Amino acid sequence: MPFDLAVIDLDNTLYSADNGVFARMDRQMNLFVMQQLGVDAEEANRLRIQYWRQYGSTLRGLMLHHGMQAEPFLHAVHDIDAHEIIGADPELDAALARLPGRKVIHTNGTREHAGRILAALGIAHHFAAIYDIRFDNYLPKPSGDLLAKLLAAEQVAPQRALVVDDMADNLAAARALGCKTVWITHEPGGHWDYHLPRFHALPELLGR
Repeated sequence: MPFDLAVIDLDNTLYSADNGVFARMDRQMNLFVMQQLGVDAEEANRLRIQYWRQYGSTLRGLMLHHGMQAEPFLHAVHDIDAHEIIGADPELDAALARLPGRKVIHTNGTREHAGRILAALGIAHHFAAIYDIRFDNYLPKPSGDLLAKLLAAEQVAPQRALVVDDMADNLAAARALGCKTVWITHEPGGHWDYHLPRFHALPELLGR
């Protein structure tokens, strides 16, 4: 399958979410919401989940409903010492080396968080750019307009782009634009171009 650009999600796509990174970020979010809104732990957790499901990111809901400033939230949530949890992944490094074309990260997290994760995994050198939550005024995935803006910045037509993500909603936005899609999940089903449990097997699936 020919493509010029691979737009790759970070968390739970290049590495598994069950390694402790998400748990630390969730705790940081809940603590921040408790402190800023004056709510208890149960309500903070409820809001975190509700806004994530409704808007694609907890931050978006907090900005819309509570007037919260983005940067203090982002810095608090991503201050998790990821290097304590994640180590170098030579198999992933080799897989990315076999994947052709330009590769960029597209994440609802921050550039700083992505940089730390990529460095810990030992794969930062594979990526030409990181498009983070700040790219379009804190608008999160899923968003067809956001992805279209990213592709325009990269000067790549949707038909020449491969989007790799663990979230079906994000892939739906990519497919609607005409991109090829890869769903990273252990779940069955899905109507994407490619479907596999780990990113590491993608080059082989593409015949690379």
